[in-house]
Amino acid sequence: MSFYDLAKNGLRKAGLLPLARRMRAGFRQVEYLPENMRYWRGKREDVPVPPLALIDLVSGQPDIPWFLLGGQRASTAIREALGRQDVGLKNLSNLLDFGCGCGRVLRNWSDLSGDVAVHGTDLNPRLVKWCQQHLAFARVETNGLEPPLPFPDSYFDLVYSLSVFTHLPEHLQQRWMDEVRRVLAPSGYLVFSTHGEHSAADLDRSERARFAAGTLVVRASEDAGSNACGAYHPSEYVRATLASGFDVLDHVPQGALGNPPQDLWVLQKTDT
Repeated sequence: MSFYDLAKNGLRKAGLLPLARRMRAGFRQVEYLPENMRYWRGKREDVPVPPLALIDLVSGQPDIPWFLLGGQRASTAIREALGRQDVGLKNLSNLLDFGCGCGRVLRNWSDLSGDVAVHGTDLNPRLVKWCQQHLAFARVETNGLEPPLPFPDSYFDLVYSLSVFTHLPEHLQQRWMDEVRRVLAPSGYLVFSTHGEHSAADLDRSERARFAAGTLVVRASEDAGSNACGAYHPSEYVRATLASGFDVLDHVPQGALGNPPQDLWVLQKTDT
């Protein structure tokens, strides 16, 4: 157990963890004040920007410029990934941001609302509530840690999920892949990100050996759905196991722009 984990457990037992979190959030807002001043002095966004506490929760830092830029880059990566398959977003009927947070990527689809029904779901009700109140062009709902999603079969032409399967243990990844396949229309697309070869450098020696052998590596599976849980996906594992029921159309190492340095995958639902 790391020093950080020991300290966190000690604070939790002493009942001081909420206070420590608030203090940390306050210090980090001061730390990122110069970056945020650049935003506040510049052009305001047409789509509302979440409060710093929510930005910190979803992106790990209360940095408005990076939150906006990261979401823009991620939306660009999705557009380009689909474009390589000759698919235009405006040709879709329904899309879903699975794990939308407070709309970091979702906010970039406001221009689609006249052509495409834009949906989002997230595990955190605070983030969902903010989206519901401020992103009027999208329908956003809460999902559980486990399936199902509140949608009928074969409803979406596109589901994308960035930095979600990177924080789930194996059994939940498999269940969610089955659920995504359920809500996708025939020949529908799934775009998602993983911790791939580049991220494997963060693993210890034994974990890297398992990764090199093609085995999924999951840390802190007891914290499923949170940033504390980390999943690392060898490409052969994705192709042979996780992508069951899909055709793998594209894999771009470190291609999940806005979610560095995660890999980007494009899958298509098979007919069987």
